[in-house]
Amino acid sequence: MTPQDASKRAREICGLAPIVPVLVVTDARHARPLAEALVAGGLPALEVTLRTPAALEVIAEMAKVKGGVVGAGTLVTPADVRAAKAAGATFGVSPGATDALIAACEAEDLPLLAGAATATEAMRLLERGYDMLKFFPAEASGGAPALKAIGAPLPQISFCPTGGVSPQNAQSYLSLPNVVCAGGSWVAPADLVAKGDWAGIEALARDASKLGR
Repeated sequence: MTPQDASKRAREICGLAPIVPVLVVTDARHARPLAEALVAGGLPALEVTLRTPAALEVIAEMAKVKGGVVGAGTLVTPADVRAAKAAGATFGVSPGATDALIAACEAEDLPLLAGAATATEAMRLLERGYDMLKFFPAEASGGAPALKAIGAPLPQISFCPTGGVSPQNAQSYLSLPNVVCAGGSWVAPADLVAKGDWAGIEALARDASKLGR
């Protein structure tokens, strides 16, 4: 997969809804009902972070949910990429970008939303052919004002800000011309997942799906 093709597909996925749920799931039994609730609420693109032992099994289960587009987050090594692709991930998200990680995604035909926090990092990825990136960690890196400033000299790059994005500040990001969507974890809070409150999660997703509109 070429960088151009990867960015095109990543942009399409990011355009499915204003918010991409960032999911840390510890119990694979929650995977399918959680994905079904989020998709029903209007958030079809799902990022399952590789931060728990259950993550790969969660990806495999969520990949079976109709209407969902499941990706793997926290990709750090080429081994992560291969494992995520084998589990059923159809896109990848990384906190940063290394040559080895990018090469692995290209070899596995896994569209990558690579992380960048500075203009230099974004320019290096653009030089390689990537123009749809993740802005991470968004709030710690200056928030919406910083991303707006980066967008002025680099209007050809679009972003999905993630890290500290909340219902209170999401609109400030989504109103920027260089933002396609934002990543957020609030739509699947751990307490609701633990209780199996799928209706509550669907309601949160439905509210998030209306942001930016």
